[in-house]
Amino acid sequence: MMTNSSLQRLGFVQTTSERNKAQPTFAQAWRYRHEHQAQDGTLLFVEHPFGISVCRLSEVETPLDMRDVVATVSLLDQAGLETAVEAFFAAHGGRGALVAPVGSHPFRPQRLSW
Repeated sequence: MMTNSSLQRLGFVQTTSERNKAQPTFAQAWRYRHEHQAQDGTLLFVEHPFGISVCRLSEVETPLDMRDVVATVSLLDQAGLETAVEAFFAAHGGRGALVAPVGSHPFRPQRLSW
């Protein structure tokens, strides 16, 4: 089963909010983003949709179209997920720069002129 620690070991950081913890386990959905972008700048997300026993890898945070999904892996297939992550980065030129932490927005005050 995919766990928070197993996803973190693969380089993913959680992007879903903590409010989902109050829901029953079968209905919990989660989404993570890889801490590195690909060399070509593409981001990688992994998510577990509500009540479905798979996780999906995608280049968009919320894939609404199956064309946006680059791989689908069973929640029990940790090795398959690792392989899919490596295949994604290989297809995009390798691992690139670290992405800014989830939820971080630099404060940039505007210069006001009265």
